[in-house]
Amino acid sequence: MTAHAVHMGAGREALRVVALAATVPYLVLKSAWLSGSRVGIPDDSPLLDAGMFLTAANAVTLAMDASVVVLVLVLTRPWGMRVPPWLLTVPAFTATGLLTPILVAFPAQLLIRASGQGGPAHAGEAARPFLDSWVFTVVYTGFSLQGLALAGLFVPYARERWGRRRQGVPGRGLPSPTGVVAGAAAVGAVVVAAAHAYWAFSGTAGLGEERAAAHTATAGVVSGVHAICALAAAAGAMMLVRGWSRAGWWPLALTWIGSAAALCWGLWPWLASLGPQLDGGEPPSVTVRFIYAAQMITGICAAAVLTRFLSSRREE
Repeated sequence: MTAHAVHMGAGREALRVVALAATVPYLVLKSAWLSGSRVGIPDDSPLLDAGMFLTAANAVTLAMDASVVVLVLVLTRPWGMRVPPWLLTVPAFTATGLLTPILVAFPAQLLIRASGQGGPAHAGEAARPFLDSWVFTVVYTGFSLQGLALAGLFVPYARERWGRRRQGVPGRGLPSPTGVVAGAAAVGAVVVAAAHAYWAFSGTAGLGEERAAAHTATAGVVSGVHAICALAAAAGAMMLVRGWSRAGWWPLALTWIGSAAALCWGLWPWLASLGPQLDGGEPPSVTVRFIYAAQMITGICAAAVLTRFLSSRREE
């Protein structure tokens, strides 16, 4: 594949502009907070007492969103076709995992709040102000636009660079050890989906006293999305193992999106649970941490199946 294989039409040019512009609000806010500004932070917010941990968290998340700018350039510039596959797929996989649940849940949360059923915009907001409500709207709108634009840029890039590699011999599955891994993903997905579905439909057992009291319909939407993503990861992995790759892009898409979301939204909150709680609330319960871990393992197993599938296509 040559560097000239990137064909930038008007649509992709527009998506590039949208993706780059969508990073600006978050980058500006994080830069302001790192420089000492308190814009968007209420006077009695627990963030003001977080100290160096918050500074480090802001620096890390600033770098993560800045990497979106680099990713957009890789997907739209001729030299992007020469970037080593792992150097592209790792950040693209991470972006998919972090942004997909937001892209699905955030619009649903807006609709629920518009109907007057959502409660506060952030769990615990009524009791202890965390951030001004406009911050969540601005930031998550930006994330949603990033997710849409990156998806619109990555799909044609992948087609141009890797072409028909998704296709294998009809009916030919993957070796049995890979099937065991897919089975592990399926078991993990059932556990994760059952827990998240319970919380999605207003269940509160296992959340902890404070989180249970603050549980709202909008929080339930997030749980519902995590349940769907875990099941998508397992379903896609099983389809790849059973040789259903000729069904089109669906098996690959399900595995990629589902495993990325399960892994990222298992790992990220699990790591966050190990440090101070920036919202000033209680740490996640043992049950919640267990589900984070199971979610992470489900994503890892499904991602391993996807990796084996793509490796096998190179061997054919």
